[in-house]
Amino acid sequence: MGKSSDKHEGEASDVTVKTDEVLHDKTELIKHRDDEKPNELSNTGKILTSLAAGGIAGGIAKSVIAPLDRSKIFFQTNETRNYRFRYAIRWLKHGYRTEGLLSLWRGNTATLARIVPYSAINFMSFEQYKKLLKVEQAGTPGYHRFVAGSLAGSTGQLLTYPLDRARAVMAVTPGKQYRNLAVVFCNIFKEEGFIGLYRGLTPTLLGVIPYAGTSFWTYETLKAYAVRRKGGDATHPMLPSPLERLGAGAVAGLIGQTASYPLDIVRRRMQTGLQLGKGNKYRTVRGTLLTVYRNEGIYRGWYKGLSMNLIKGPIAVSIAYTVNDYARLALHWLFGHQER
Repeated sequence: MGKSSDKHEGEASDVTVKTDEVLHDKTELIKHRDDEKPNELSNTGKILTSLAAGGIAGGIAKSVIAPLDRSKIFFQTNETRNYRFRYAIRWLKHGYRTEGLLSLWRGNTATLARIVPYSAINFMSFEQYKKLLKVEQAGTPGYHRFVAGSLAGSTGQLLTYPLDRARAVMAVTPGKQYRNLAVVFCNIFKEEGFIGLYRGLTPTLLGVIPYAGTSFWTYETLKAYAVRRKGGDATHPMLPSPLERLGAGAVAGLIGQTASYPLDIVRRRMQTGLQLGKGNKYRTVRGTLLTVYRNEGIYRGWYKGLSMNLIKGPIAVSIAYTVNDYARLALHWLFGHQER
C-alpha cells in the first residue's frame, strides 16, 4: 500500500510539473504575440496626429491654388463684371504686372490662418465622427459616412468662421487698406459689432453640409473600392496608390463643389457687402439669392465663377485628402503605430 501511494503521488507531481510548464509556455507565447502587435495609439494620440496631418494638408492645398481662389472671390463679389475663365486669367495677369507676383497670394496669410485650423479640425472631427457612428463596422449604412463628413465640416466652420470672413474681406480690398488680420478684425468689430464676425455663417453652414458630406463620402467610398478591386480585405488590405488617392480626391472635390456652389456665392456677397459699399443689400440667405437671381440670373449669378471652381476645387481637394492620408500615416509610424 505504501509503495502504491508513493507511486500515485509521484505521478501526480509529474502531471503538476508538466501542467505548469504548459501554462508557462502559453504565457510566454501570448507575451510574444503581444510584443509583435503594433502599438495602438490612444484616442488622444489619434486626435493629435489627425489635427497635425489635417493642418498640414489644408495649408499645402490652399497655398497651391491661392491665386485662382483670389480671382474667383473677386468675380463672385462683383455685380457688374461678367465672369469668363479668360477674364479671370487676364485679371491675374494684370495683378502680376501692376503689383508683382506676390500680389497673387495677397490674403493667403489670412487664408492659412483660417484653413490650417479649419482643415485640422475638419479631418480630426471626421475620424472621431466615423468612430462615433461606427462607419467602419460591417453592416453600417453607407449614409453614415456622409453624415460624419457633414458634421465634421460644420464643426470646422463653426470654430473658425471669423477667420474666413476676414480672409474674404482682405481678398476684395486694396492691399494698403488692411495690413493684417488684426486690423481686419478691429475694423469689422468697430463697424458691425461682434455679430459682424459671423456675417454669412448661415449660408456657409447650409453649403458645407452637402459639400463636406459629399466630398468625404465620395473620397472614402472610392478608396474602399480601390482596396476591393485589388483584392484586399480588412486583415491585409492593399492600400490605394497615391495616384488613386489623388483621383478619388479630384472626383470628390468636383462633386462636392458643384453641389453647394450657389450658397458659396451667397456667403461671399454677405461677407463682403459692407466693405464693397453695398450696405445691407445682402443681409439674408433668401434675400441674397433673390437679389442675385433678379440682377444676374442663374448661370451668370448663382454659378458665377463655377468653371474656376471646377479647376481649383478638384486640385485642392485631391491634394488635401492625399496629403492628409500620408501625413497621418507618417505621424502614426513616427509614434510607433503602423497602419496597414
